[in-house]
Amino acid sequence: MFDLKAIRENPEAFDRLWAKRGLEPLSKKILDQDKLIRKAMQVVQEAEAARNKASKQIGAAMGKGDKEEAERLKTEVAGAKNVIAAMGAQVESEKGQLDNLLAGLPNVPFETVPDGAGEEDNVELSKWGTPRDFDFDVKAHDDLGTDLGLMDFETAAKMSGSRFVVLRGALSRMDRALAAMMLDMQTAEGFEETSPPFLVWPKALYGTSQLPKFAEDLYPAGEDHFLIPTAEVSLTNTVRESILEAETLPKRMTAHTPCFRSEAGAAGRDTKGMIRQHQFNKVELVTICKPEDSEAEHLNMLRCAELVLQKLELPYRVVELCTGDLGFGARKSFDIEVWLPSQDTYREISSISNCGDFQARRMNARYKHAAKDNRFVHTLNGSGLAVGRTLVAVLENYQNADGTITVPKALVSYMGGLEVIG
Repeated sequence: MFDLKAIRENPEAFDRLWAKRGLEPLSKKILDQDKLIRKAMQVVQEAEAARNKASKQIGAAMGKGDKEEAERLKTEVAGAKNVIAAMGAQVESEKGQLDNLLAGLPNVPFETVPDGAGEEDNVELSKWGTPRDFDFDVKAHDDLGTDLGLMDFETAAKMSGSRFVVLRGALSRMDRALAAMMLDMQTAEGFEETSPPFLVWPKALYGTSQLPKFAEDLYPAGEDHFLIPTAEVSLTNTVRESILEAETLPKRMTAHTPCFRSEAGAAGRDTKGMIRQHQFNKVELVTICKPEDSEAEHLNMLRCAELVLQKLELPYRVVELCTGDLGFGARKSFDIEVWLPSQDTYREISSISNCGDFQARRMNARYKHAAKDNRFVHTLNGSGLAVGRTLVAVLENYQNADGTITVPKALVSYMGGLEVIG
């Protein structure tokens, strides 16, 4: 959500930043609606004052025996009540329309975010590692896993449909090992390990901006809950409807959870293999901080995610997303893309985003800046990393000519000393 006061003070800036995201000017529409609400509220307040004044005067008129005046005042009170009811309903209606408008608008990018229409305009910031030169024809991860008998899409499809997988034996253990290593690394960096709920109410998804915009990508669970699309939802909502002590910030949290997404907007993309599934595991990073610290925290989260790939010795690059490729709730995002030999390209394995106070306003999450001065926190989130995609990258980058997989040195201890799968 947005600060209406800020829009009133500088509507041109909001229109300019929304234009970077391909939206038409919206400030006038927002402010016109806001004026209608404030005018209606003023009428309600005036009617309430008139009703209260007349109500007090009725008793005085009755005490004087002036029944005619008392009846006139009663009529005045009744009229005021009608005005209050009618205008109150109008206020609620206008507020609902304005809230729906604001809830559907994406966050405004920071001024420093590069302009662009889509992912082709993202800016490469750095590269780490050198892609391996193979002296044999490389296989895709799903072919490698299937040939090993440890990755089974057919059995998963019999019980769940497409975009699910059954991992077995050493690959199942590697999936667990990767998550354990990531959690060990992130907690060592100061992120508190957390085990949050996998089911949340709609208001939690509204708070982190998955609702109402991305309802079709969510899985309902009963009448009142949804399965989480990412642990960002659960972790960020731990501070909803709170006023935090300034000295407790920043709060840094990490969690390993399953994530559930219908991938409604990704029809036809990555339907083969484990790149884009309906259920996947992820180690999430979330930071809650003061506004003045969010830029530094953003870079810190990026560093922590990069360290995982460096420890696994997987080549990757970092890109800054342009305005046309930013996520709905983000003001600035970095993507980490890992090298996949079978595709001869880098693919996203983590997106680290600074949401500013966008989510905090939706959750009413604040901190004590000073006496009688509570301000909205800034929220940041990112993968540290997506476990399934990391498994994919390990299989492809560490494959051998005979179809076996060398276990990365960093994972050997987590794999009980196993050095080769196959």
